[in-house]
Amino acid sequence: MAEGMEEWLCDSNEAVSLQMVRSEEDSAALAGDDLIALAPFSPAFTYPIFGEHEKIFGYKGLEVQLQFASGSLKQYLSINQDEVLQSATPADDIEGKLYEFIPKDYTKSEESFQEVVERDAVAFRPMGDKVGSYARAAAAGKVKGKGKAKGKGKANGKAAVEEVKEDDEGAVVFEMYKATWATPGFREYHRRMQLFILLFIEGGSYVHEDEDAWEFITLFEKRKRPESDVYTYHFVGYTSVYPFWCYPDQVRLRLSQFVILPPYQQQGHGSKLYSALYQHVLTRPEVAELTVEDPAEAFEDLRDRNDLRYFVQQGVTEDPNFLVDVGSDKRAGRALWEMGIRKKYKIAQRQFDRVLEMLLLRQLNRKDPTKLRAYRLHVKGRLYRFNYEMLCQMTLEERKEALAKTYESVVEDYDRILEMTFH
Repeated sequence: MAEGMEEWLCDSNEAVSLQMVRSEEDSAALAGDDLIALAPFSPAFTYPIFGEHEKIFGYKGLEVQLQFASGSLKQYLSINQDEVLQSATPADDIEGKLYEFIPKDYTKSEESFQEVVERDAVAFRPMGDKVGSYARAAAAGKVKGKGKAKGKGKANGKAAVEEVKEDDEGAVVFEMYKATWATPGFREYHRRMQLFILLFIEGGSYVHEDEDAWEFITLFEKRKRPESDVYTYHFVGYTSVYPFWCYPDQVRLRLSQFVILPPYQQQGHGSKLYSALYQHVLTRPEVAELTVEDPAEAFEDLRDRNDLRYFVQQGVTEDPNFLVDVGSDKRAGRALWEMGIRKKYKIAQRQFDRVLEMLLLRQLNRKDPTKLRAYRLHVKGRLYRFNYEMLCQMTLEERKEALAKTYESVVEDYDRILEMTFH
């Protein structure tokens, strides 16, 4: 960078603004906390588009607006600035960089975009087969119906949502749809929504359309317009999975991408989407297990919380084999029990081990030195097996110290997750 040119650099994460746009009627129907769905939001990452330093050169007062029709995801691009650098070193071609990553049918006409938004609000419908749904109370007023609202109060320091029946008056329904490349119109739709992977998943990349086996579950908000029978759909997020052969005659589904848009985050929608995917997996006899590809910390927490709740709901911790002393002569029987439970619930081995360890810790009497020691040896045994190649290169004392530190860190993290899940 030539001296004196720093003033022409701007942070691309701050310069780029995203927004989901609804029709005038649908926007006017929102109130309270639901209005966040209309607010602009910033990307978490822009380095796939603008380079590893996430800088745009050659502008002052730069604003890059990328707006989406809230259901169809048709796009509008607006680039404005106070000043453009006039020199031998040209300013970055912003539209040219974006052009490589977004569908070519975007518009730069605000008027044309508004026409698309109004038209698609009524015409757009999610693609694929519906695989799940749930309902929440709208922000404005009380929901009328037979079902009692659930989840009032606080959860983990955040206001809890109200879950209601889908046919209650004023309920907002959320629906999930499974699609593949063979689903009519989905390939084109995916090209519009895949940008969110680059902007909100660190290390995220586009999937290859020539790989036919990809599966997707999309999540939409479904709202009924006041005083009418018209329903409109608004994109919330999606997940993608890919099957791999699993000996001898099944497949292992690997969760590759998972994103919930910022206006819908911290509201439990991610858990609902993950649960829908997991329940769908359980219905498929050809699937041996659901795995996750290099999960981010936030997603790993989400996965842990939902797997923990599900095991408790299924009564796994009430099974007489659950608290069998891992150091006793019943170890072989426990191993068979664990194998049966893991296969039944189609959870990958490492995740299964971690979930059981968390549930054992939840029920552990930490004042009993014998039980505490048995638990510690059990967890350290798994950690040793998992990190064998690294640990075998250490001396005995180094190995003991490393295992002790790792164990303390693991238990501390387990306590954090258990606190979030059950309190």
